[in-house]
Amino acid sequence: MPIYTYLCKKCGNKFDLLIGVNAEKVKLECPRCKSKKIEKLMGTFSVGDSSGSKLDSSGPSCSTGTCPTCFG
Repeated sequence: MPIYTYLCKKCGNKFDLLIGVNAEKVKLECPRCKSKKIEKLMGTFSVGDSSGSKLDSSGPSCSTGTCPTCFG
């Protein structure tokens, strides 16, 4: 089941919701103020390979910040 991160536009609360494919419909509202004015945020993730090293979705870093693989 994916976990989505949301931001409440009313009170600024940042929270996560676990949303299942076959589960009951989740109330998309802020748990703090109950506002329905929320925005889904872009999440980051990391993956590992068989050697145990990890890569993340934030992109590689370089000393110049101008290479084509930088996400800036």
